[in-house]
Order: sequence, then structure tokens, then C-alpha cells
Amino acid sequence: MKNELRKSVPGQVILGVFIIGIGILFLLDNLNIFDFHRAVSFWPAVFILIGVVKLLDTRSPNGVLLGCVFTALGIGLTLNRLGYINFDWRMIMPLLAIGAGAVMVFRSLTGRRTIESAMKVDEGSDSVVEVTAVLGGFERRVTSQSFRGGEVTAIMGGCELDLRNSSIEGEAVVNVFVAMGGITLKVPPDWTVILHGTPIMGGFDEKTITPPHNLKRLIIKGYAIMGGVEVRN
Repeated sequence: MKNELRKSVPGQVILGVFIIGIGILFLLDNLNIFDFHRAVSFWPAVFILIGVVKLLDTRSPNGVLLGCVFTALGIGLTLNRLGYINFDWRMIMPLLAIGAGAVMVFRSLTGRRTIESAMKVDEGSDSVVEVTAVLGGFERRVTSQSFRGGEVTAIMGGCELDLRNSSIEGEAVVNVFVAMGGITLKVPPDWTVILHGTPIMGGFDEKTITPPHNLKRLIIKGYAIMGGVEVRN
């Protein structure tokens, strides 16, 4: 568990530095030293922030791919703002088509290896979950009796993971990442929920009853950037 928390430190540092930088810009604007409206024109840097934090926080190939896509998008839009490249918005649809095709090829090449690896570590194929929603919604029901955790990502979309018919053998860790979206986790009443999340203009909300024992622990860690994570039973 300590190792998992150490892995999230770089992402927290980047978010902290970003927030400090925004605060300094607001302060300089109030002191009439710097025009903050100039900085607002570089809003694509938010995509770079989301991509880098996702890269530092992910443990799956799909998470790495998603982080690279958002980082590249932010860099491209920022270079366009600086005048180094000429980015025409009519290029978005072809680029999205290329990106969608690349994701399909990537998943087809890595999906079988990922499933085989998951089945080796546990009996059920849904003992380790990986859910991603971008500009849309995703709902999934998990019934594994030896749930081990996984990764849930929602970017400008929503994810709902129903774990009420599942069970844990000791401890499970779910890594969440929300950016302008929401994640809902439904858990059984005998699970102890432990939150280690970092909200940035967002929140982590636990709506669970106290279980009779502490034998089954669900640890939730990650980031909620302008979004929310809710856990309830």
C-alpha cells in the first residue's frame, strides 16, 4: 500500500505546481504587473496537465495510450497558439479517425495478452477491471468473488462500477482518474472503504455504512480534477 501511495507523489507535485502557478498569475494580474488574459489564451495546457498526470498515475497500456493522446493534443494546440504550427480545426475529424483506428489496433494487439495475464492471477476474468469513458458513459457490473482492483478513468464522461455482488479476499485497490466527469462505485455493505484521493476543484464522497468487521478493504486512490468520485452501498 505504501508503494502505491509513493507512485502518486509525482502527479500530486505536478498538480500542486500547476495550482501555485495559476495563483501567482492571478496575484500578478491583481497587482497590474501581468495581464492574466494573455495566460488564459494558453488554455490547451490543461490537456497537457491531464495527460501527464494520467501517465504518472496509470498502470495499464490503455492508460498510457490515453495519457499520450491528451499530452500530444495539448502540445499541438499550444504550439498552434504560439504560431509554430498552423492547426486547422478541420483537421480534427481526420485526426480523431486516425486516433480511433490506432486505439483499435492497439487494443487488438494487447487485449489478448492482458486477458491471459488477468486470468493467470485469478480465477475470474473480471477480478481486475479496466474501465475508460471519454465524452460518454460506461456502466459495468462485476461479480468476481476474488476482486483485486483495477483502474477507472472518466474524462468529460461518466463511469459506474457495480461491485455489490462481488467479494474481496483481504484488500483491493482501485485507481481512479476523473477530469470534468464523474465515477460512481457501488460496493457491498461488508466492505471497508478507504479513500486516498486528491481532489482539484472536485471531490471524493463516501456514502457507506460502517461494516461489522475490517476483513474486506477497498482502497480508492487517484485524482478528481473538476469532477467527482462517489462510493456508496
